[in-house]
Amino acid sequence: MSNSKVVVITGVSSGIGRATATKFAQQGCRVFGTVRNAEKAQAIPGVALIEMDIRDEASIARGIQSVIAQAQRIDVLVNSAGVTLLGATEETSIAEAEALFDTNLFGLLRTIKAVLPHMREQRSGRIVNVSSVLGFLPAPYMALYSASKHAVEGLSETLDHEVRQFGIRVALVEPSFTKTNLDLNAPQTVSRIADYDKELGVVSQAIQNNVRKAPQPEGVAAAIVGASLGAWKMRHTPKGEASLLAKLRRFMPAGPVEKGLRKTFGLA
Repeated sequence: MSNSKVVVITGVSSGIGRATATKFAQQGCRVFGTVRNAEKAQAIPGVALIEMDIRDEASIARGIQSVIAQAQRIDVLVNSAGVTLLGATEETSIAEAEALFDTNLFGLLRTIKAVLPHMREQRSGRIVNVSSVLGFLPAPYMALYSASKHAVEGLSETLDHEVRQFGIRVALVEPSFTKTNLDLNAPQTVSRIADYDKELGVVSQAIQNNVRKAPQPEGVAAAIVGASLGAWKMRHTPKGEASLLAKLRRFMPAGPVEKGLRKTFGLA
């Protein structure tokens, strides 16, 4: 795929989405980045901001139609928008779980469904879904976030088999800890069960420490651009910890992997 592509990226207000939009623009792509409130969003050089809420089908339809009206096609869709949640599984309300999945899975699905008719018509396209190493690993006290990313992985692999007949391919990018406000300001479950308080406090502090020393989002952005414009493969892990974790999960026995994971989250 050449670099003169029309790219749509969800969630470009900050973090990974914003860094990715910038990198695509630097590659010479025509970039449309979605934000929930265009008036409050900070401009990104070389990126056209589109007001779109991935929790709202009508908003998505308007946003994608606006892109088509301006560019006549969509070559790459990057689903970057997402939310997280910290708390014990038992503490998580069904409403909180539904809200998280509404963005992380159903928001992604709504956007894909809006873009696919255009990609099918042009008989080409690339859909890149931003997952996480938690799409193939567990994360204590982040069960619903991890579950949503596991779901994104299953959807992506299956969708790729369905749409490749139209010249469309689907890929995953699986970052590890990244220095963004998403994890630094992770919301916590409203309900509290005292029995979990001690471990939750330890895990919360471990996450903060890991995020503070994590790399900036530009490395993830580079992996996303590669997954979008380069030769197709299903999984892409940014250089560093994410690539190491993918190798460990694939080649190491489960026991040592689990022990290392618990150490990362501060658990004995």
